[in-house]
Amino acid sequence: MSKFEIKMPKLGESITEGTIISWSVKVGDTINEDDVLFEVNTAKVSAEIPSPVAGKILEILFKEGDTVAVGTVVAVVQLEDEEGESEDAAPAPAAEKKEEPATPAKAEEKAAPAAAPAEPSVSAPATKNSGDRWYSPVVLGKARDAKIDKDELDAIPGSGYEGRLSKRDIEKYIDNKKKGISASEVKQKPVTAEKPVAATVSHSQTNDAPKPAVPVAVADGDTVIAMDPIRKIIADRMTSSKKISPHVTNVIEVDVTKLVKWREENKDAFKKREGISLTYMSPIVEATAKALKDFPRVNSSVDGYNIIEKKRINVGVAVSLNNGNLIVPVVKDADKLSISGIAASVNSLANKARANKLMPDEIQGGTFTITNFGSFKSLFGTPIINQPEVAILGVGIIEKKPSIVETPEGDVIAIRHKMYLSLSYDHRVIDGMLGGNFLYRIAEYLENWG
Repeated sequence: MSKFEIKMPKLGESITEGTIISWSVKVGDTINEDDVLFEVNTAKVSAEIPSPVAGKILEILFKEGDTVAVGTVVAVVQLEDEEGESEDAAPAPAAEKKEEPATPAKAEEKAAPAAAPAEPSVSAPATKNSGDRWYSPVVLGKARDAKIDKDELDAIPGSGYEGRLSKRDIEKYIDNKKKGISASEVKQKPVTAEKPVAATVSHSQTNDAPKPAVPVAVADGDTVIAMDPIRKIIADRMTSSKKISPHVTNVIEVDVTKLVKWREENKDAFKKREGISLTYMSPIVEATAKALKDFPRVNSSVDGYNIIEKKRINVGVAVSLNNGNLIVPVVKDADKLSISGIAASVNSLANKARANKLMPDEIQGGTFTITNFGSFKSLFGTPIINQPEVAILGVGIIEKKPSIVETPEGDVIAIRHKMYLSLSYDHRVIDGMLGGNFLYRIAEYLENWG
């Protein structure tokens, strides 16, 4: 009997594992090539995984909620041309098969990425259609083929993760529509929240949410909210970063009066020419990229006792999502882009992030990160390093302030536009002098803008 192993795909160059959010198939189901098998969440990318082959599902080796290393077999398919032999081979129970990895570390050792032909292709991340409803490309494609408009699509009840519309839901709806059955006549099975299951994790995630030193009491009236998969990843990564890197934060006040004037003079023409708004983030990214070129040690990573200075300058810009989570798309080769190129990249990545349309490679390969506290009216913050980088820049709100300004006639008090920049850095490789000089260099570029 010919079998095909479905493996956890690699959704990005540094992605080592993924969390199975939901299965679209069950043991015994007959599937076609490109049918969606399961939905996976990685470090901030959600994607539906299609089958590269047609056949019958023999085994499903992991449950919804399990975190699985890249390259690990998650399901087994009997190939279509061997259908007749399936009677002789009863599928092993999923629970028994799942015990194969003796330890998380052993599972990771086996998790080398599969050869290209054996690894399922990955559809684009789920895309947002309207409001807060999320649709995968597969669902949107079937809706287009069936001439289902946006309003009709929004009204279809979903049985997937967080009420998401699955391939089966849309197919069932289309089938019922052909039979003259309306959506209101179809009794949708309620989606009940299951108890969290113990995740099978790779070695890199054995430091999941540590138990608090002081037990947390839950009183009457308190609400317990389970973290969603992305929030769990953020929690683990932030905790891990503080353990890995001894953080130091420097803060500097920057006079950006010239920058503000330059933007005011150019924003309308820029919008007309480029079709996008000219925000302060674009000059900040450019100034940061220049400073990283001046101080290559800050554009590095640590591997044991080795410091790896990166050739490329790829600047990540943190974007807040509508669901309260955070994602960091990356402006690749920022030092080689013009201000227009940076603005276009930042604008495109931010829009994709909020529409959940980012591709895996658009959040990979960052060498330095910028986070904007000013967008929430904060003066400054002490950001946590985005591993495996060694520094992160925090940007505060721009405010008008009375300041002492030196002139040829003497000191005068004038109204100036000022902002705070904060730099958190890894003290293993960046000392106070380097951190201070790097931060001051960014300030110099911004103060002398235009």
